[in-house]
Amino acid sequence: MKRAFPRVGTSRAATAICSLAMVAAAVTALAASASALSRPSVHHTVSISTRSFGTVAGQPVDLYTLSNGHMRVNITNYGGIVQAIYVPDRFGRMANVALGFRNLAGYVKNDVYPQPSGGSGTTYFGATIGRYANRIANGSFTLNGHTYTLPQNNGTNTLHGGPNAWNTKVWTATPSVKPGSASLKLTYTSPDGENGFPGTVVASVTYTLDTSNRLHIQYHAVTSAPTVINLTNHTYFNLAGEGSGSVRAQKLMINASHYTPINANLIPTGVVAPVAGTPLDFRTMKPIGRDINSGFNQLVLAHGFDHNWVINRSGPGLVLAARALDPASGRELTTLTTEPGVQFYSGNFLAGELVGTSGRTYRQTDGFTLETQHYPNSPNQPNFPSTVLNPGQSFNSTTIYAFSIG
Repeated sequence: MKRAFPRVGTSRAATAICSLAMVAAAVTALAASASALSRPSVHHTVSISTRSFGTVAGQPVDLYTLSNGHMRVNITNYGGIVQAIYVPDRFGRMANVALGFRNLAGYVKNDVYPQPSGGSGTTYFGATIGRYANRIANGSFTLNGHTYTLPQNNGTNTLHGGPNAWNTKVWTATPSVKPGSASLKLTYTSPDGENGFPGTVVASVTYTLDTSNRLHIQYHAVTSAPTVINLTNHTYFNLAGEGSGSVRAQKLMINASHYTPINANLIPTGVVAPVAGTPLDFRTMKPIGRDINSGFNQLVLAHGFDHNWVINRSGPGLVLAARALDPASGRELTTLTTEPGVQFYSGNFLAGELVGTSGRTYRQTDGFTLETQHYPNSPNQPNFPSTVLNPGQSFNSTTIYAFSIG
């Protein structure tokens, strides 16, 4: 059984996380999932505070802190970035479990395209990714008989919407507090033709921290013309604390019996393959590093794990995507989503030149992502779930990152 967060100062955790079996059973609705995940036992006051984080091109940027009395999350309206997530370990000791930069200048510098050769490249630490998360092959797709050309910023691919995408924009922020939760709604209007994508898209992402130690991320978008859309969050987690070293000893379970194999350009081949008998089998929790040095061709191509897993589901709604555990600290992360896939990335291209919030550098495997998503290159793969959004429709997606003590 998972345990609630321990006492931090004079506070006692408000959450008791139920067993994985109970979580997996809650697959049809947010309310059912929330009930199975956590049952608060003590009321805690939630709050949201704001401070200046600098300016970008003359636009003011703020840093918002959402707190529930025993954990807190820092989010900036620059790129919709999760800058830090502070959670206690089994002894009540707080640590930031999200990789990132101390100041706005770090993010702005890392977003410049192209990045210097031989380094980590643009890392997208904590960012909201759009219009299209992950890769689109050859920087193009065809929709309703028209071929759209996009900028190529990852070899021949368009990665995470291209250069100067949503992770570089200053979003309009609306903070709010209600009993049991603190929220930050961020909105951005992407003009028709931005980075080659059709249609004016009005998008919002709402971060909500509740008293059960869950960070809810709700995405919404509408368009003026047919387009494609795929939104995610790109937080790198290290449950031992950012800057503490490799996550190889941390354990991971992914609720997926299949994945989408990639080619040498890290583009899915179109095949949906079983994970059984491969290093990509995380159906039972295992250390992230146990198989990462395998000579299995998929790991050679990606320099580690950087693949889309097809989440097991029997219908729409929230389902369990993954669970991660740091045995040393006891911190555990449970991920739920309405999305069909999740990209597990093991920080393969972190090269050691970026200094994080702790003042330490980030190297390969110093963090991992669990990017809930539609599959990469879906606009060019008709057998993948569609990412087309038409006028009159709305894109809605929810992901929950729930923290507990394992």
